[in-house]
Amino acid sequence: MRKIDELVTVDEPAMPLVRQWLAESCHPIEVLQPSKSRGDVLVSLQITTRSPMGAIAYETGGILIDHGWLRLLGSGNPKLPRSIVEWNAGRSSGYLLFADDAVGGFFAINGGALGSDQGVVYYWAPDTLNWESLGLGYSDFLCWALSERLNAFYESLRWPGWEESMQLLAGDQCFTFYPFLWSKQGSVESSSRKAISVAEQFLFNTDCLKEARLQT
Repeated sequence: MRKIDELVTVDEPAMPLVRQWLAESCHPIEVLQPSKSRGDVLVSLQITTRSPMGAIAYETGGILIDHGWLRLLGSGNPKLPRSIVEWNAGRSSGYLLFADDAVGGFFAINGGALGSDQGVVYYWAPDTLNWESLGLGYSDFLCWALSERLNAFYESLRWPGWEESMQLLAGDQCFTFYPFLWSKQGSVESSSRKAISVAEQFLFNTDCLKEARLQT
């Protein structure tokens, strides 16, 4: 186990580059102040601040992208009261959850449980309940999320006036839909939606996926 000074005192820290990417983004961005426990978060991750993930975990409490539609986890903040470490505790096995969105989708880095392509970002899509490979590493994912490609990715999962809806959503919440988006009747435009905790949505998705596997 490397200590905090070994993880923070590095050549070529990634945060200046990350801040440059954020400044060049076409989306509204909010960088949250880091938690007092940021050192513990970094020690638990055992990655240095030379990596973008380590830099974000240590230097920020998280990052809200595009009105908070996409939430990138850091060390935790009142606006995003989940650190990347505590969010993974008891939830992930063979992958690392690091971001989620307003419609109950979850992003994770594959550690072997999702396929043979370790280190690649996967998306647990709310409209299919399948883990889908994005073919990107964490750094490339961050650049992708800050670009216009994010709009195309979410085109079928957004509704007219979604920006105003985001004002009703806290950082530990997402929208849940009924009929469910993965059902034949489900649609972001026709299904009813309400805000629930992200933890509740993750548990519900997990239960639904287990049930679907039992029926196949």
